Amino acid sequence: MLYITDNNTDPYWNLAAEEYLLKNFTQPIFRLWRNSSSIIIGQYQNAVAEIDMDYVKSNDIKVVRRLTGGGAVFHDLGNLNFTFIEPHTKSEEANAMFRRFTAPILEALNKLGVKAYLEGRNDLLIDGRKFSGNAMCISNKRVLQHGCMLFSASMNNLGAALKSRPEKFIGKAVQSNVSRVTNISSHLPQAMSVEEFQQYLGEYICARHTLAEPNSADSAIIPYKYTEEDLKAIGMLKETKYMLDSWNFGHSPAYSSHNIKKFPGGLLEFHFTVKKGSIDGLEIFGDYFFTKPTEEFTAAIIGTEHTEDALLAKLSEVNVSEYFSGVSKEELCEMFF
Repeated sequence: MLYITDNNTDPYWNLAAEEYLLKNFTQPIFRLWRNSSSIIIGQYQNAVAEIDMDYVKSNDIKVVRRLTGGGAVFHDLGNLNFTFIEPHTKSEEANAMFRRFTAPILEALNKLGVKAYLEGRNDLLIDGRKFSGNAMCISNKRVLQHGCMLFSASMNNLGAALKSRPEKFIGKAVQSNVSRVTNISSHLPQAMSVEEFQQYLGEYICARHTLAEPNSADSAIIPYKYTEEDLKAIGMLKETKYMLDSWNFGHSPAYSSHNIKKFPGGLLEFHFTVKKGSIDGLEIFGDYFFTKPTEEFTAAIIGTEHTEDALLAKLSEVNVSEYFSGVSKEELCEMFF
């Protein structure tokens, strides 16, 4: 089994590394890694509906879409993420895989005196509070299962960054479940830093694996360091996929949204639909004043990516005050989120 403990905390790079390891290796892999402040969303989620866009932008929190399903999670350096990658046994059901992959994590915690357990299909709890969600995907007869463990995460940032308004968004995207959460560090009999916990968990999992398969060819633990070829390929995947709005936001399922706000120049009510990451329908109502027809404005907006940067760029190309008296382009952009 290859054992990888990463020092890179760039979430774009780390999610690219997950895909690279899944699709380019044949050996079993166990990986421990951490991300700087970021929101990691499930493959089939509507990114915009899951987050507080203003908070995320003002606090430089990155939004990255992962390969696996499930809900959105907040990462910071107080979290520890673990990944198992192994050959996929077609007869093994998802529930059984979640139990198998999370068992060593729970054992390691219980050995520290933390009474952790699995509840439902993929949630790890302590005293009824969730500290880890898990997700998986299968590719080319390989299964990747990873989980994010809250160790000493900022609960304030977690709550604020994921504070969404799902009632505004209608579609088939998977929505995150709101759960009572807790940090592992709050339940430890003896204090540990997240770095100490990472070292402990890595050593425990490796020792357990060796004992579980003493006569197997895969029982050897091989600490793995990325080659120059690995680093180049992961960096390329990061730049061509995981850093792009087209993946992180444009990959969201089709959805519709609405917003209404009173401005000094009148009331504005926006109803719009988004497909493949771009606005493909827009209706505007209200008692606002204008000198140019609204239909001309909506025609200019159709086809624009549903991201703040793209919309601000498009709004800079038109004289917003001619369509909506007393409303700035920044205020108008906010109507789309």
